[in-house]
Amino acid sequence: MHLLNTYDTKDDADDAAVTLKGSLRVASERDDTTTIYNLFGEATWANLYSLKMYNLVKLKDLLGRRSQWTDSELEEHGHILRGLETVAKKYQLTIPSHWK
Repeated sequence: MHLLNTYDTKDDADDAAVTLKGSLRVASERDDTTTIYNLFGEATWANLYSLKMYNLVKLKDLLGRRSQWTDSELEEHGHILRGLETVAKKYQLTIPSHWK
């Protein structure tokens, strides 16, 4: 399991946890008077998409209309993919070829 995200409230962490597949855990961490909630789970593209992380929702939208891309959308696609390359290395994931 990996630390996928951090939340300010337990409700937000629990709501996010419901969207994940596989093993998961919500753990609280207290620093002085502040409590944060860490969401641990399996690092998969589906889970990261469910958490709306790393512009995956925007990528899905872009890929759905790939044949009509403007120059700015092509540039945005490249920007998202560069970010996903970092994510893929961090979590040892493979970027699907149809995303490229």
